[in-house]
Amino acid sequence: MSAKHGKQQEPEADGQHGVVGTESGDTSTSTDPAESLAAVTAERDRLATEKAELHDRLLRSQAEFQNLRRRIEKEKAEWHEYAATEAVRALLPILDDFERALKIEAADKDYTKGMELIYQRLLESLKKLGLEPIVCVGQPFNPHVHHAVEKFETGDAPDGTVLEEYQRGYNFKGQLLRAAMVKVAVAPVAATTD
Repeated sequence: MSAKHGKQQEPEADGQHGVVGTESGDTSTSTDPAESLAAVTAERDRLATEKAELHDRLLRSQAEFQNLRRRIEKEKAEWHEYAATEAVRALLPILDDFERALKIEAADKDYTKGMELIYQRLLESLKKLGLEPIVCVGQPFNPHVHHAVEKFETGDAPDGTVLEEYQRGYNFKGQLLRAAMVKVAVAPVAATTD
């Protein structure tokens, strides 16, 4: 040994130069490849499951949002469609007053004609909004659209037929706004003899 090389050379392990003590029992840095693969596979499976759950939650959230949007649009359309219901309902007594006024004979024919024109114009405007008068006289009594205020025994009309209309009924855009007040025919009771 020379003086320059005061240190002894380290022995070589496994024929590799400069690598000493790799198999010295230090298990903290080296693991079994099968265990490592199993850990990575388990982590991959856990992440794939988590991704699938998150994707499912995202799809559900999007579907709920779409359903909410459709429901709001439907409610908005219904609100617009029936927004005028209360305004039209408030105008019905005015139509009733016009109808009663037109049934009375007036001396001035021009006045009567003017009232008829105003009535027709108001009625046509309300029809454009969706008001539909219910036809009653001669129809069978229907408790869903008729309100019977009087029953009249007669043999001239079939039992349950509307004979007279006291107050006109109306539908608004296909829904009942006001039931008609009517007089209904009732079959006469057979006279009993004592």
